[in-house]
Amino acid sequence: MRIAHDTIVMVADGEKSLLFRNEGDERYPVLATLAHTEQSHPPSREQGSDAPGRTAASAGARFSRYSETDWHQQAEDRFAVQTARELEKAAAAAAAGIIVLAPPRTLGVLRQHWGRRTREKLLAEIDKDLTHHTSDQVITAIAAEPVPTSSGGSQ
Repeated sequence: MRIAHDTIVMVADGEKSLLFRNEGDERYPVLATLAHTEQSHPPSREQGSDAPGRTAASAGARFSRYSETDWHQQAEDRFAVQTARELEKAAAAAAAGIIVLAPPRTLGVLRQHWGRRTREKLLAEIDKDLTHHTSDQVITAIAAEPVPTSSGGSQ
């Protein structure tokens, strides 16, 4: 897949997001950084200290345990929601389409919170975690993807 001039490229995971615009052309893309956001989320064991809750059955002497809250995952999900909002703002100003690269779980959260403009301009969703890679490696990963069969909308 080629990256047209002015295409917005977002690379994100649960703790870091990078927003690029292709300043080059389809043959020689050059990703210029528009925004870089990073948050550190400590592990759940450092965020919560309570034991999981228990409940008694209404009849008999049975007890059930609730699962522990995964505070770390909740923080990553909140970050993904914030990232989706940033992408919507970028989509409003975008002259071309949008390509998103994120791990599958983050991509799922992003999809739930994309706005109308993002959905309209979305060219591709690539389920890869490339937040700690160079922009050249991001370009290579996008180039390795097949060309979408329909314009706009997700694959």
